[in-house]
Amino acid sequence: MSISSKILKPSSIQQRGFTLIEMMIVVAIIGILAAIAYPSYQQYVIKTKRTDMMSEMQNIASQIESRKLAQGSYSDISAGIKTEFATAYPRQGTAIYDVTITDPLVSKWTINAMPKTGMQMVADGNLSLNYQGIKCRGTGTDAKCGTGNEWNK
Repeated sequence: MSISSKILKPSSIQQRGFTLIEMMIVVAIIGILAAIAYPSYQQYVIKTKRTDMMSEMQNIASQIESRKLAQGSYSDISAGIKTEFATAYPRQGTAIYDVTITDPLVSKWTINAMPKTGMQMVADGNLSLNYQGIKCRGTGTDAKCGTGNEWNK
């Protein structure tokens, strides 16, 4: 057997791998999918953070009312409520909301959650909940208030 017979002919070599064009098409498709998915993901993150804060505000409201029932008056629980709940949220990790409660705590209380400056939630607006269960989301004249689904609109 001669050396020339062992050399493979160009027509018998099988091509393996991807061409540059095929790779560029795949990269372009991934880029398009990312451009579509990322804004949706960001909106999902914002809604999740808002929902967490709404849940915290409902918990604070429940604590206010249950402590008032147990101790007899809002003035008796005012200091404790402010110490425990009028703080930055979430309590673990990076705080994104500052929570305030009517001072002094009276029967017509309001809980406000204001996004911290420079954080992702600033464009989402303030959240508030009052003693009647009226929820507001937004700032100034753009605030949407009611007892239904206003926080999620």
